[in-house]
Formats: sequence, C-alpha cells, structure tokens
Amino acid sequence: MIHIASPELSGNEKLYVNECLDSTWISSSGRFITDFERAFADACGAKHAIATNNGTTALHLVLAALGIGPGDEVVVPVLTYIATANAVRYCGAEPVFVDVEPDTMNMDPRLFEAAITPRTRAVIPVDLYGHPADMVAIAAIAELHGIAVIEDSAEAHGAEINGGRVGSFGLATAFSFFGNKILTTGEGGAVTTNDAALASRMRLLRGQGMDLERRYWFTDVGYNYRMTNIAAAIGLAQLERFDESLARRDQIAKQYDALLSGNARLALPESRPEVRRVNWLYTVTVEGLSADERDQLIVDLASEGIETRPVFHPLHHLPPYLQPDASFPVAERLGASGISLPTHLGLSENDIATVCEALSGALDT
Repeated sequence: MIHIASPELSGNEKLYVNECLDSTWISSSGRFITDFERAFADACGAKHAIATNNGTTALHLVLAALGIGPGDEVVVPVLTYIATANAVRYCGAEPVFVDVEPDTMNMDPRLFEAAITPRTRAVIPVDLYGHPADMVAIAAIAELHGIAVIEDSAEAHGAEINGGRVGSFGLATAFSFFGNKILTTGEGGAVTTNDAALASRMRLLRGQGMDLERRYWFTDVGYNYRMTNIAAAIGLAQLERFDESLARRDQIAKQYDALLSGNARLALPESRPEVRRVNWLYTVTVEGLSADERDQLIVDLASEGIETRPVFHPLHHLPPYLQPDASFPVAERLGASGISLPTHLGLSENDIATVCEALSGALDT
C-alpha cells in the first residue's frame, strides 16, 4: 500500500525519547517542552509558542483566553476540518460559515466582511492543505471592525506570506502536530503569538488555571491541555530537519505537477505569487466529478494499493452544523470533486509515478 501519509522519524526522535525515559521526565514537565516551544516560536518568527496536547485544544485555548462565549459569533470557512468549528462551539459561541476561494480553497475575504455582525468577536481563517489564507486582506478587514484574527495553520507548517512564516500573523495562530502533519509530535499542538499577555493567559488556562507563580493556587477554571515531554522531544527532533522536510515535499509536488499537468480533467494545486505553499497533502479536483464518483475513485485506487482521501465535507452538510437550505457553491464543488494524494517523505519517485498512472487510468475509464 502506498499510504497517504507517514511520519518520518529518522533523526534524533529515538535519542530524545530515550532521554525522557531514562530521566523519568515523561509527563508535562521537562526540558524538551521549553526547548520545543522556543524552537517552534523561532521557526515561525513569533515571540511565544504555547505547546498543547493537540491542535483542537490549541484553537479552543485561544478562544477561551479571549473570553469568547455565549452570544458571540466567530467567522469560519465552511470548507475545513470540523475542529475549527468545534472549538467555537466549546465556548458556547456560534460559528458563522462563509464560502471559500476556488483557487486556494481558503476563506474569501469579501464574504468574511459581508458576514460581520455586531456579535462578531473573531475570525478563524484556515490555511487549507498548505496554502496560506489571504491574511493581509482578512487582517485589514478585522482591524476595521475590532475583530480578533486567529489563524488555523494546522496544515501549513512553514508556509509563508510575503516572506513571513505563518504563525507570525494575526493575534494568534493554532497548529496541529498529529502524525500525518509536516511536523509531528504524535499527538500535539501549539499556539504562537506576539502578545505577551495573551501568551501568559493561555499558559495559565492550559494548566488547569494554576497561577504561574504560585503552585497549586488556582485562579480560574482551566483545562488540562499540556503537551508531554515525550511528545515535545519528538517535535524538537522534527524541527531539526524542518527545512529539509519542506524542500523534499516541494520536490514531491513538482513531480506530481509534471506528471499530472497534461490531464485536462484535473485542477492541480495553485500558489499565489505572494505565498509559499507547503505541500501537506497534494490535493487535486476532478472536473465534473460528483461526490459519489469521487468516492468510487478512492475505492478504485485503494484496490490498486494506493491510499487517498476526499477533500473535507463542507461543514453545513455535517449533522452537528447542518444547514440544509444554505448554499456555499464553491465549497460544495470542491468538497465533492477533491481528492488528496499520497504526500510524505517516504515516497519514492516510482511511488509517485504509480499514483499518477493509476489516477489517470481511472479517470480515462
């Protein structure tokens, strides 16, 4: 099976994890947590990084630290992983969906502006499949209306806008380090920010609301969102090969581009000139394909030993957020016709050629 994703753990991961085991520092204290937070903040060009136990809790932590709650609205792209909206609901607030741009699959800034009401407290643009959202336009609109910008970069470690890396824009940025991500800690997440007061507030809430200067004195109802030292050890080792990993993913994307560009039925990933897209999952859309036909294509490729996955279902189609009368035509088309292909460092050139041959053959039948 050519898998869609697979972590690459050939660096110092085992050495650092064994250090945790030998020292018995395996929980949420230890040198690797602070070292990883510092190194990840530096990699993003941010002043602070707060490590968490997954990407969803990273999103929720920002919202909770900002005091977002019942009666508030948060604007969210309708095409994203469900965690983006779930984190809003955890706070008792309401996610307000907007459609996406056809070329980037990201939030359309014009539709974001049209969705703002007096109840809007925040916006969460998502850097879907590694292409950064239009943070310049979104931030300008948000500033006019006094709205917090929380970037969801779970899928875009190392992506850039005008030479600056994601994680340094907006008020805060949330990341995921799940096993299929560009950087992994197994399970894990982080929030980056340049706001010292917000960082301090998130650190307090992350540790059950315990005062950062007075042990076992709890000032707030907080959460247990802490990353383990073992997870941070894996993450620190991953960061040591970060640029190498991004470069290899670029090579994989270029090979896909070269082999698939002649297929008129396929729309390949695009990159706007001001951004560096990172290739988390190389994702294409198939012209004229229905959702049922796309799902059958996934089955057909699996029968040939190739694992793929569909683009996310638009949130308004899912039971927790069902809006049967709503229309988000761009997201609906992308969600029905999109498919992500294997994208990880373990792929060989022959693997990629096999995937492309199988995909092209399936579309020709």
